[in-house]
Amino acid sequence: MKYIDEFRDGTLARKLARTIAAEADPARDYRLMEFCGGHTHAIYRYGVQDLMPDNVKFVHGPGCPVCVLPMARIDQAIAMAVEHGVTLCTYGDLMRVPASERRSLLKAKAGGADIRMIYSTQDALAIARQDAGRHVVLFAIGFETTTPPTAVALKAARAEGLANFFAFCNHVLTPPALKTILATAGPDGVQLDGILGPSHVSTIIGSRPYEFVPEQFAKPVVIAGFEPLDVMQSTLMLIRQLNEGRCTVENQYTRAVTRDGNRKAQALMAEVFAPRDSFEWRGLGHLPHSALRLADGWADFDAEQRFPVAPGPSGKWGKEIKGCECPSVLRGVMEPTDCKLFGTVCTPENPMGACMVSSEGACAAYWSYGRFRDLKRPAAGATA
Repeated sequence: MKYIDEFRDGTLARKLARTIAAEADPARDYRLMEFCGGHTHAIYRYGVQDLMPDNVKFVHGPGCPVCVLPMARIDQAIAMAVEHGVTLCTYGDLMRVPASERRSLLKAKAGGADIRMIYSTQDALAIARQDAGRHVVLFAIGFETTTPPTAVALKAARAEGLANFFAFCNHVLTPPALKTILATAGPDGVQLDGILGPSHVSTIIGSRPYEFVPEQFAKPVVIAGFEPLDVMQSTLMLIRQLNEGRCTVENQYTRAVTRDGNRKAQALMAEVFAPRDSFEWRGLGHLPHSALRLADGWADFDAEQRFPVAPGPSGKWGKEIKGCECPSVLRGVMEPTDCKLFGTVCTPENPMGACMVSSEGACAAYWSYGRFRDLKRPAAGATA
């Protein structure tokens, strides 16, 4: 563990903090968006924000794939499991995310639907191999980081002739979301001076896809690693760019990220997937070319085509829980503690939104590491 410990060294952290404090111009503010939910948790787990001067502020972005998944997609998955009797395989974070009408995958499972928690795409493949008569649907979710494993599973299913294996594709793409955030930034949106670019995503796509940020929006980007010293060093790099009037993409995470990324993984993604014309993101709305579907040559494995479902009697899916500010938190215009439900009705044991459920959610980070206001008991008669 020595290698990891070097990126959590308290002496080095204090030295970096002094350097940041010395170089941060007291006459200006620095509002830096950490796009990735992993960065948010690192910042609050290790107290990085507490080591910053008052004029250096981290703004939370939409970098939690479970959080940005619209409620309607969970409704659709539940309907597949209930109406078509498929075995739906999903990751643990998704099980408790609220769906419409106070449902969830976990509640649907309790009601008799065959919904199983998995740890990898290979677990879903194993279930499909065990019983050729069972239709197994992988609830595929995540940014570019988790897309190649889904492609590997689909290629394995084809090679093995597993006609009972399908994917419900919800993979989303980072650059279009970042572009939307920046396009709406300003007096009526979130105030941003620079971007801490995501770590794991960038190992796949590289740093090149972020070059539109300085070119189109005149904001600096630093690809940052996940450890606390990574975040602090990246913060210092952004501050120096801003102080010097520079605007470019820099890569702090050089031990894992290159400009061109993992070309083999990119080729695999291009073989199996194609861009959707539009896809809904919680908090950001419908974004063009911001997600993936199975390519036409893989339509036989597409759960959306094989197991079509329609909205329920109300004719509409995806009605957010009243008062939940998760969409605003994902846009960076609110902090979790600005939500009236946070810490009262909404807790990890009784989540009202995905941001409190996911291991990368901002609300979960605030709760887990004590960054919340004095808690109040729910009013008498309040229900969850």
